[in-house]
Amino acid sequence: MPRMKKTQATAPRADAPDTELAALVARGDTGAFELLMRRHNRTLYRTARAILRDDAEAEDALQEGYLQAYQAIGGFRGDAKLSTWLARIVANQALMRLRKRARRAEIVPLQPGATLEHLNEIPESGMDSTPERSAQRSEMRRLLEASIDALPDDYRAVFVLRAVEEMPVEEAAAVLKIPPATVRSRLFRARGLLRETLAARLDLACEEAFGFAGERCDRIVANVMERIR
Repeated sequence: MPRMKKTQATAPRADAPDTELAALVARGDTGAFELLMRRHNRTLYRTARAILRDDAEAEDALQEGYLQAYQAIGGFRGDAKLSTWLARIVANQALMRLRKRARRAEIVPLQPGATLEHLNEIPESGMDSTPERSAQRSEMRRLLEASIDALPDDYRAVFVLRAVEEMPVEEAAAVLKIPPATVRSRLFRARGLLRETLAARLDLACEEAFGFAGERCDRIVANVMERIR
């Protein structure tokens, strides 16, 4: 595939719509691509992590997805939202890694007692910054994240996209390549499973689950930009 010629155009507006940024990226504007990454980093990271249940692998899948998107964005025709198009690419990268992991597991069993890495804590602010309140919310997030990780694969991906990321049904269906009715039924079942351990506190913690801290965002953007350059 021919490499895009990089341009040194005037920096794009921070509030430029996705379609405008995509057109600039297709002409080689790396600054526009950096804006797109920062705009969609959290959603795409959550998409990858919902599939892989591993922070480091999710970051790797996200970076590879961005590189693939950068090379292919000239073919984006706007038939779907750019966020959906990007999420499909990242989800495919995550699924490929999941299949490779499954093949490796058939040969090399996982060590007993292996655990998932802890997710980054989210700084508290305002009235929630008291030590007692911060501790309560941190514990609630840990409980929620562990419970989501324990969901069956099909339910977990749907729950993260719909309940955590608040992605519309049709968009989640497009990303996961399943019917909208399946998205609805899996979300219903996932909520039921989670409520067995979380009960009424589920919705309170959803918006803060799987935080995408500034350091991780900056690291992914820097790695991708270095490989593009």
